[in-house]
Amino acid sequence: MTDTTLTPQKVRTRFAPSPTGFIHLGNIRSALYPWAFARSQAGDFILRIEDTDLERNSQAAVDVILEGMAWLGLTHDEGPFYQMQRMDRYREVLAQMQVKGLVYPCYMSMAELDALRERQMAAKEKPRYDGTWRPEPGKTLPQVPEGVKPVLRFRNPADGVVAWDDKVKGRIEIANAELDDLVIARPDGTPTYNFCVVVDDIDMRITHVIRGDDHVNNTPRQINIFRALGVEPPIYAHLPTVLNEQGEKMSKRNGAKPVTQFRDEGFLADAVVNYLARLGWSHGDDEIFSRAQFLDWFDLDHLGRSAAQFDETKLRWVNAQHMKLTDNAELAQLVAPRLEAMGLTADERLPAICGLFKDRCDTLVVLADWAARFYRPVTPDAAEFDKHVTDAVRPAIADLAQRLQSCAWEAPAIGAALKETLAACGLKMPQLAMPVRVLVLGTAQTPSLDAVLALCAREEVFAKLSSSQKSL
Repeated sequence: MTDTTLTPQKVRTRFAPSPTGFIHLGNIRSALYPWAFARSQAGDFILRIEDTDLERNSQAAVDVILEGMAWLGLTHDEGPFYQMQRMDRYREVLAQMQVKGLVYPCYMSMAELDALRERQMAAKEKPRYDGTWRPEPGKTLPQVPEGVKPVLRFRNPADGVVAWDDKVKGRIEIANAELDDLVIARPDGTPTYNFCVVVDDIDMRITHVIRGDDHVNNTPRQINIFRALGVEPPIYAHLPTVLNEQGEKMSKRNGAKPVTQFRDEGFLADAVVNYLARLGWSHGDDEIFSRAQFLDWFDLDHLGRSAAQFDETKLRWVNAQHMKLTDNAELAQLVAPRLEAMGLTADERLPAICGLFKDRCDTLVVLADWAARFYRPVTPDAAEFDKHVTDAVRPAIADLAQRLQSCAWEAPAIGAALKETLAACGLKMPQLAMPVRVLVLGTAQTPSLDAVLALCAREEVFAKLSSSQKSL
């Protein structure tokens, strides 16, 4: 652990994913909010990988966590820490708890536990461990069976309540009588999840735990372990579930995509952060905001209490708004690698191309497809060619080609040449512009034609317009 000097009130948050499946947008929101809160409070954000489920863990899942957070700019100040590398520390704390009588060995077998649950369910009681091996004054424990390794159970308080003021859900109180004695170490000595989490949060000095509400049931157990170890628990904020477009809990099983797939599909990191921020938090009616604005505005008092539903159409809209606001040179840096993947090499025209087309694109993939038309031969669609490049318009195309050979190669002069051809041939702009677009870029719909042509090489434009004199 990094030894840092903390002010008494310094905020320290954490994101603690399990690498048992590819991290999706529902998961990453549980990283976004603690990251944003730490940043907004000049605090620290810690990344912890809870990798104790050896059968289900995968390095590929860890890689997606790290890649996804790096892409979204959710930088951590400490970590990543891996629970499997902290086993000695957990065993040290377990030994201390044994000395203090906070835990006890339980020899009840799985068969005995199953039989106990069946009896309780038959009697319409809540299935739970009944404290058979819990030491109490004057109580005689059963004889220790030979050759059986016990689990270690935590001595949960027998009475009273465990309560906390959740920053999302408000006051929550659970009677200790509802909680049985939790297993915190398996027969082989391996510690269990709820125990490891508490030790980690203590050692990492976590002040605020911001996580999904699927952990609410774990919280009273963890609070009791904190207090048994003489430490006040952190402040909790349990976030409502993120639902998929069908209204189901977002999960890999229900078709959720890895976070990195949104990067590959051409979404901007800031747009995804903007969209995710609004999936459970709000700042008035603001829909589109920068990362800096988000961090300036974010707090725990405006977290929503209702489940939020993912909507890819809305995400695409948010992405489109961010693309319009993004500097052309920055967009060019993001588009250039996509062109390179197509076998194309960008040049100094790319920022202007991005600036011209970004208003009609909702992803970088769409923008790269437009840009590619400037860097490789374009074959007009046969149907588009036949529809727009007609015998009636060919003389006007030839007239424009001649004018473009001698005019200055810039948008105003090209625009003037277009108007001269229209006047000379008695046509309206769409009658000429659409066939020229088909010939030059292969499609009848583009931004302003003079700006498009100015970004093409004069020789290439002349050659493409000359090709209009013959059919495809």
